[in-house]
Amino acid sequence: MAAKLKKGDHVIVLSGRDKGKEGDITQVMPSAGRAFVSGVNMVIRHTRQTQTAQGGRLSKEAPINLSNIALVDPRDGGPTRVGFKFLEDGTKVRFAKKSGEIIDG
Repeated sequence: MAAKLKKGDHVIVLSGRDKGKEGDITQVMPSAGRAFVSGVNMVIRHTRQTQTAQGGRLSKEAPINLSNIALVDPRDGGPTRVGFKFLEDGTKVRFAKKSGEIIDG
């Protein structure tokens, strides 16, 4: 299946404790159906001190399920679904189903 959400996309969280937060996708794991979003789903990792790194409680992002995030519509800023269409020159592009605006291309 084609990738509807890609690295660098600006998305909004639809459900969970971070509902309504926005961020950019930093990494996508298609096989697991998850993605890392900057500033969303932060967890605290307790790390032991090593010779190179300071120990303590470090905040880091955890992956979030792709079904819980949606692309932000470029026109009105709300969540939208993603579709695919071909332009006149034959290139395949993604578009926002809410406004019909082309996302990349």
